[in-house]
Amino acid sequence: MNLLEALEERILIADGAMGTLLYSYGVDRSFEELNLTHEDQIIDIHRRYIEAGADVIQTNTYGANYLKLSRYGLQDQVKKINAAAVRNAKLAATKDTFVLGTIGGIAGTQVQNNDKEEIKRSFREQLYCLLMEGVDGLLLETYYDLEELTSVLQIAKEETDKPIITNVSMHEPGTLENGTSLQEALNHLEDFGANIVGVNCRLGPFHMLQALKTVGIPNKTHLAAYPNASLPAYREGKLIYENKPEYFRSCAIDFHKEGVRLFGGCCGTTPEHIQAISKSIKGLAPITKKKTPKSKSKVRIRENNNQGPDALLDAVENQHTVIVELDTPKHLNTEAYLKGAKVLKEAGVDAITMADNSLATPRISNIAMASIIKEKLNIPTIVHLNCRDRNLIGLQSHIMGLHTLGLHHILAITGDPTKLGDFPGATSVFDVRSFDLIKLVKQLNKGLSYSGKSFEEFTFFKVGAAFNPNINRLDKAVERMKKKIECGADYFLTQPIYSKEKIIQLSESTKHIEKPIFVGIMPLTSSRNAEFLHNEVPGFKLTNEVRDRMRMVAEDKQKSITQGLEITKELLDTAMKYFNGIYLVTPFNRYDMTAELVKYIHEKSPNVVQSKHRSIIH
Repeated sequence: MNLLEALEERILIADGAMGTLLYSYGVDRSFEELNLTHEDQIIDIHRRYIEAGADVIQTNTYGANYLKLSRYGLQDQVKKINAAAVRNAKLAATKDTFVLGTIGGIAGTQVQNNDKEEIKRSFREQLYCLLMEGVDGLLLETYYDLEELTSVLQIAKEETDKPIITNVSMHEPGTLENGTSLQEALNHLEDFGANIVGVNCRLGPFHMLQALKTVGIPNKTHLAAYPNASLPAYREGKLIYENKPEYFRSCAIDFHKEGVRLFGGCCGTTPEHIQAISKSIKGLAPITKKKTPKSKSKVRIRENNNQGPDALLDAVENQHTVIVELDTPKHLNTEAYLKGAKVLKEAGVDAITMADNSLATPRISNIAMASIIKEKLNIPTIVHLNCRDRNLIGLQSHIMGLHTLGLHHILAITGDPTKLGDFPGATSVFDVRSFDLIKLVKQLNKGLSYSGKSFEEFTFFKVGAAFNPNINRLDKAVERMKKKIECGADYFLTQPIYSKEKIIQLSESTKHIEKPIFVGIMPLTSSRNAEFLHNEVPGFKLTNEVRDRMRMVAEDKQKSITQGLEITKELLDTAMKYFNGIYLVTPFNRYDMTAELVKYIHEKSPNVVQSKHRSIIH
């Protein structure tokens, strides 16, 4: 009798967490490597689950793929580790035990930048290894990304007719992180050929039951559930699950009532939890019918195209626009800063943009200053948002705050390393990178949080992205630009350019880019300033001509300022021929220099500009 035949007749009990037991033993390395180095320990854990009542066990291969093993330098041992894992499970199994080959999701809760094709290649390699060893079925578990799970399911269906279990994971009960309901997701997986569909990880019994109450009995498949033991506590650097096995025994009856046929445990569950489940529901007849509550009417999820009265970007128009970067103070005296913002407004700036602790140096919160400028001076603002300083919780909270304050323009950046700043002991977070941050903001525009939960209203952010043209292979930079557009970028601000030729080259290389590009230019204040930027600051490259011109007036402060402005105006003359968007970076809070350049742009700007990269900012 195979796995599916057994499920037709009865409820099957699955095992619990392999990793939880290994973690409790003090293991702090690749759990999958232990298949080779500590076979007896792995076999013993399998046997403990079987003795507790498990009919189904899974191989210790959750992260035994090329991409995850490469974190430990084990990427060349994929075949050995997976083969050993199946062998260990089979040595522990009885004649009535089903052995599932486990393949975990690669995206996981930590946002990754793995290419989709890399994920598929990694999956195929592990899949072949498990199938060659003769597993009784496949368990695809802990997939937060439904697209990823669908892709690997399709690959698996092409390679085997063995039973396939597909378990999704949710941040919020009943909803996947892309906003798809659990019922819709399970129906989708059923349509793509999954033999058993279900849920695992992240949620404890209470919340997982809440989610399953919204799900009907599958028509062509069976339902699986692998809840965590509880929500974890964090003590002395370790995650602790405090749920008692007896609680699982009482919850098992409720899972049975929801139609679950395959019931096991995930993080925090032990053989004692599985024994409690087994004693509670083993031998009960499977549920074939249940009532599900009527689904509530949904808010229509769509991109909100309403840009609002104070929106910065508008439809493409035939005129130049000027964005000026004016970084917030490193101290608490804001008088000079607000005076500078007022001067820039009078000069005709279209928007002020504020960096987010650039060069890893703390400044007054740009969200606070943007709100003050909006209220007192009525100047549109673009708030930079970096990934370095905030985890996913902080990022989403910060973005929600921006929306609440009516600040609807964000420049999404990864952020400079903390080592650049004056807080060398600070820790970089980087839960996400700029690509993922752009996606996150755009998901909020659909009314969905990162976890997939409804926000009950739409945001309508316009998201800018950074672009560095100061590299040898400009085509590579343009490829990154395309990827950011795919993620949802609406426009681009470049790093400052100090070469007319580079501006022309940028125009040629981006002819096919439909999004507005604002060319970055920052006036130089001295020869020392020029040398520092060229030699020490990432993303800046100055031509020898520019450096020589600044060096010629190095001994005269005023001549240095004049020379810096002349160089900038020459660059602006070229930039304005090819681009409508100009992005001026204010050096050392010298807003007087920037104001002069803003006036120069307006004086030189023709009424009609034949430029592909044009936009208007109100």
